[in-house]
Amino acid sequence: MKKRYLEAGKIVGTHGVHGQLKLECWCDGPGFLLGFKTFYFNGAPVEVEHSSVHKNLLLLKLRGVDDVERAMALKGATLTSDREQANRPEGRYFIADLIGLPVYNEDGGEIGRLEEVLNAPAGDVYVVAGEKKYMIPAMPAFIKSIDPESGIRVALIPGLEV
Repeated sequence: MKKRYLEAGKIVGTHGVHGQLKLECWCDGPGFLLGFKTFYFNGAPVEVEHSSVHKNLLLLKLRGVDDVERAMALKGATLTSDREQANRPEGRYFIADLIGLPVYNEDGGEIGRLEEVLNAPAGDVYVVAGEKKYMIPAMPAFIKSIDPESGIRVALIPGLEV
């Protein structure tokens, strides 16, 4: 069963003196979170008054957080988002839905399960663990298909085994 609420990111600091927060995003990037009007803190909804992208962070102004003291009290907190509010392009998946899926080579043989997705500068890397461990770039040349119900099919080449 898919989790309805997913971790969006962590509050890493404040911006200015009027209660704006800096959110380190744990998704495709801060732009993905711009459309969200509500986040959740400890399960309780918090309304977004406005948000913007600043460098690699999302600047957030939450209703009721009107000064730097209240904002600082939230530093280190994790905000979650409701997957039903997400506007995902066709063929894009939440990492949380892919972790644990079986991974198959092009011949259909299972090579392991997706253990982790690393966010590397050149793009995501899928860490697959089975009898052997693989680090597979999340690029069309290697990731042939993804089906959250049945698994991931990959093309292996020498050098991907760790």
